[in-house]
Amino acid sequence: MDVHLRDLRYFVAVAEELNVTRAAERLFVSQPALSKQLRMLERQLGFALFERVHSGMSLTRPGAALLPYARETLAGWNAGVEAARAAVPSGTLVVGMQTAVGRGIQQEALRRFRSAMPGWEVSLRLVGWDDPSGGLADGSSDVAFVWLPAVPGLTTRVLAVERRWVALAEDHPLAALEEIAFEQLEAESFIALPVSAGPLREFWLGGPGSIVGATASTADETFEAITSGLGVALVAEGNAQLYRRPGVAYRPVTGLAPAELAIAWRSGDSRPQIRAFLDALQ
Repeated sequence: MDVHLRDLRYFVAVAEELNVTRAAERLFVSQPALSKQLRMLERQLGFALFERVHSGMSLTRPGAALLPYARETLAGWNAGVEAARAAVPSGTLVVGMQTAVGRGIQQEALRRFRSAMPGWEVSLRLVGWDDPSGGLADGSSDVAFVWLPAVPGLTTRVLAVERRWVALAEDHPLAALEEIAFEQLEAESFIALPVSAGPLREFWLGGPGSIVGATASTADETFEAITSGLGVALVAEGNAQLYRRPGVAYRPVTGLAPAELAIAWRSGDSRPQIRAFLDALQ
């Protein structure tokens, strides 16, 4: 019987949380997708792993018997991957990012990293806003440039602190102003990050009371929504310089805390290539 490691991760997360909603948030997947995957795993195994109780969920006897073996399998696989990585004198460092980095940060860091780690390559990976970890949560990135607040389980170092600006259609009435108070945007519809972006969604909406006109998972989707008249969007000052688009105007916004761009890595990840990249950002 072939069972994917993903299924084991899902099973262990739900077994530890005993709550599908919390487990889905921890795994950065939707609740319906997680529930569906668990049902498929149970059908494949031929027995139920969980049962509904008054307090929520509990493991069945087969589920409780399987749990320690699932944990052991995952731990063994992770240890094997780390051992394999350690045995390779060179490799590829995957750097996740959700927007262009620019700001004179990325290019210099890459130059220093290659000098410190000859033989290593760097792969830059654009990650959608639906994964606020920048690919760190599922292991598809080794380090990532992210905007704070970061998700749990990551260690971060702030690289830049910038004012928040607003991106709006160039024919928008507020585009005639040199500077816009956030209160002047209260009646505007905002282009929001996906719900799965967690606290980042609220941060880039400016607060919980903002009106959502559309949802976007990438920068390109955001600017397409703005030029289509679906709303406005808050951006970091540096990104206002990096993302020049026809039909889009940028104005500084007062009354908001600044945005923080950070480098992030999985807490406890002390592999030499990670340390070398962090040192290159000093």
